Amino acid sequence: MDLFAGIPVSDLSNAAGWYERLLGDVRSFDPNDHERVWTLTEHGHLYAVIAPHDAGHGLATLFVDSLDEFLAAAAGRGVEPESTETYDNGVRKAVFRDPDGNEIGVGGQ
Repeated sequence: MDLFAGIPVSDLSNAAGWYERLLGDVRSFDPNDHERVWTLTEHGHLYAVIAPHDAGHGLATLFVDSLDEFLAAAAGRGVEPESTETYDNGVRKAVFRDPDGNEIGVGGQ
């Protein structure tokens, strides 16, 4: 099974730059001139698609092995979370907002 999770954006170039700073050095490709795809795992992909009427309403949550390492790397690329929280089971989540306001959660220990 493969997963392609789409995030609606108003400006693909602007969004692509932000997601590249958030995600770091992951493989990406442009299947056409209105989408950018980032390969996060062998069968897991996140893509931005030009959809101005829906931009800002997207939600996605990624889980990483080390949230601290991810946050430090993202901060080094100039991207900081809007908020962080810790659940009762010890899992933590950082919430990021892309330029359109879409919520990208990143969870881990």
